[in-house]
Amino acid sequence: MIAGGWSKEREVSLAGADQIHKALQSLGHEVLFLDLTPDYQDLVQKARSADAAFINLHGCPGEDGSVQAILEDVGLPYQGSGVRGSFLALNKALSKQFFINNGLRTPRGGLYHPQGNLLKMSPPAVCKPNLGGSSLDMHFFHNAGDMQSYLKGVSSDQAILVEEFIPGREISCAVLDDEALPPILIQPVKGDFFDYISKYDPEGAIEICPAPVSSETNRKVREMSLQAHKVLGLSHYSRSDFMLDEDDNIYILETNTLPGMTRTSLVPRAAKQVGIEFTDLIARLLSLAVTSNQ
Repeated sequence: MIAGGWSKEREVSLAGADQIHKALQSLGHEVLFLDLTPDYQDLVQKARSADAAFINLHGCPGEDGSVQAILEDVGLPYQGSGVRGSFLALNKALSKQFFINNGLRTPRGGLYHPQGNLLKMSPPAVCKPNLGGSSLDMHFFHNAGDMQSYLKGVSSDQAILVEEFIPGREISCAVLDDEALPPILIQPVKGDFFDYISKYDPEGAIEICPAPVSSETNRKVREMSLQAHKVLGLSHYSRSDFMLDEDDNIYILETNTLPGMTRTSLVPRAAKQVGIEFTDLIARLLSLAVTSNQ
């Protein structure tokens, strides 16, 4: 079990890892826990004494493919996507271009970097770190002056994805072993969008599964989620997030390769809807890790 790390999502990673750890033990596995540190030699040593790895890291490192690269070099199987898919999905601007290349509707926008050209995008707009997760440091702007002031304050080592704001309903849809699970409608209770607090506060949002949408919208969301999974070359499982506007147009926002894995997280919630309990989900992911590397 690899979790923790040093990203801003460390605490979320550890919370999920605790529940995964218990599930693995209940399945009869001996679990060696590694709180990832910048000393990759520690990761290598523990990897060489294990039979498989279960990764529960969020952000960088972990979702960027770095840990996966080391595990592949050591020859240790792990659940989830490989190096290339992990990197593509975490890089929001890059995955966005892959979505566009393959006909998936996504909000207008692009990458802003202080060293590059100023992105021409007018509010209402959403600004978020290109390599971040869990909606951390996400900003909504309705005023052009406020947005430009924010962008001028971005540090030289940071890249920001700027997109048009799509008003509507947020929907999430997971893929498990090349099958799209029932979509989930997310209704934030605290705040205007599904931000970090809404995601991890038990009372921060109402999550309805299956999403109360038309059968046609349900089908399209599932198809787009599975297509995004394949376009990025992902493995085993993923979760894509969408906005559904007032005309039922579906916009894909991003795809996550290591989505939250507490018992009440979105992927386990969708899996439970089709009869897969949390412990069974963990067992299935571990099995996919081992069998796909044979």
